[in-house]
Formats: sequence, structure tokens, C-alpha cells
Amino acid sequence: MKLPPTLLRAFGAAWLLIGGVPAHAKPAAAPASSIATATPALWAVQDADTTIYLFGTVHVMKPDIDWFHGDIKRAFDRSDELVLEIIEPDDPRAIGAAMTTMAMAKDGVKLSDRLAPDARTKYQAAMDANGLPWRTFDMFNPWMSGMALSVAPLEKLGYKNDLGAEKILRSAAQASGKKVDALETVEQQVGFFASLPMAQQVQFLNATVDGLPEMESEFGDLLRYWQAGQPDKLAKSMNELLEATPELAQVLLTGRNAHWAKWIKARLDQPGTVFVAVGAGHLAGKGSVQDQLKTLGLRARRLKPTPVKDGKP
Repeated sequence: MKLPPTLLRAFGAAWLLIGGVPAHAKPAAAPASSIATATPALWAVQDADTTIYLFGTVHVMKPDIDWFHGDIKRAFDRSDELVLEIIEPDDPRAIGAAMTTMAMAKDGVKLSDRLAPDARTKYQAAMDANGLPWRTFDMFNPWMSGMALSVAPLEKLGYKNDLGAEKILRSAAQASGKKVDALETVEQQVGFFASLPMAQQVQFLNATVDGLPEMESEFGDLLRYWQAGQPDKLAKSMNELLEATPELAQVLLTGRNAHWAKWIKARLDQPGTVFVAVGAGHLAGKGSVQDQLKTLGLRARRLKPTPVKDGKP
């Protein structure tokens, strides 16, 4: 079965660790007339003295999306602490070193030799088309190329890692003196992909290559669902993936969601207000963080968005 690669990528933030504009680059601002006002979904888990907001993020965006305002900004401003999936090192070389070490094939088999002849031809052509040196990637395991091909085409379409929601939130937290913490480490996130059985890594890579022609439209659909605050539509896409690849879903999505739900329950024992921001796919569909919280006897309440007035909620 062909699996849409954008759905595979929706599993988590690990793929954003490759690519994006350098940290010192300043992407051009979009003209004011072209900016779209977004109203992403927001949830809250509360007890008598603790509020934990749950916000689903998109890891790469264009400069024409205005989302950090209204209910989202107010919830963030009320929070004492920001919690992300990971805290990316300030030096991108540290990420590259961690990924290279974990991606290196230990059995000496070239990546291209792991693919069937037809798949190998399509893979090498896709790498060439996106400026990625497939001969260099031959020393790595398939997940590494799959992640690279998940990002490079989006960069060509104008999506930027530095405009991703995590980057904006972390910068705002640092500017306001908020504590910033993480649910996982970079090594843990890379490890989720690196520990996949080889057959699943090959499946991930082949699905990514097969879906490149539809990437712009598929990713654009998911982004529109997020902008409009429609997690049910996002969930419909996610459910297709969960049903098709339950083993992959357990490793990259459901198992992590369950772990995070336990973290949220434990965090409720400490008074305060926390803004938790994780990939939007983790807050949609079966096995979501909200579903996992239900099994622990907790309710994540969807906050009703403030009506938009004069283009701003």
C-alpha cells in the first residue's frame, strides 16, 4: 500500500532536524496584504492550582501565516514555562553530528543496495532533483534519506524551519524570561527513527519518494487544517496512517503520546501554568495525547476560540 509521505512526517518533530535556513538568516517578511490570520486549536488540562495548555505545532511555515496572537498568545503569556518536544542545540553542527553518528550503517551495506531496482532508480533521481548527494548518503541507513527528502522539497517551495512554531515560541519565551524545557532529547528523537527495523525504514523512504509529486498539495492541506483549527480533519488523515502502519504508529506516535500523557499527569502535582507545544499530529486522531489522558482519568478541554474581529481574534 502506498503511504502518503506527509502523513508519515506528521508523526513527530524529528524530521525538522535536517534543513531549514541557517539560524542567522533573516527570511523576508510577507507583504501585509498577503498575510493569512490563523486560529489553531488549543486545549487545557487543569486541576485546582495547575493549568497545562496543549498546542499543536507545524514545524515549517511560510512568512504569510499569522498565528501567534489572540487565544494562543494570551495562553502563552499566562504561562510560567514553555515545554517543547525537544530543545534544538544553538549550534546546528551538534544536531548534524548526532544524526550522522546514529544514521551510519553498521553492516557495511550501501543504502542504494537495500532498495529494489525500480525503487533505487526513483530514489536516486529524487535525490539528484533535490540537490542531495545520494552517493554520500549511501553510507547511511534509509531513514536519514527519508528525512532529508521530507524537507528539501518544502524548502524549495518557500517553507522555512526558522518560521516553525517551535522557533517562534522558544524565542518569545527566552525574550520574556520564561523557563524552557523539553519532553525528549535530540538523541531520543533521532533514536526513534534509527531504531526502526530495516524493512520499515525502507518503507518510509520508498513512501517519501513515491509521494514527492503530491507533497505540496498534501502538506498544504494539513497546514490549512491547522490554520483553521480543524483537528478532526487532520485526524482523518492520521487515522488512515494508523490503520495502515500500526507498528510504525506505535513507535513514532502512540507510544510517545502515552509517555507525554503520564508527564502531564505528574506535572499537575506542581502548581503553575505550562504551555506545552508538540507536533499537531500528536493532538489529533486515535491514540492522541488527549486520548492517552482519558485513560489516566484526565480531560483535555478544547478551548473555544475568541471570535475574529477586524482580522484579529
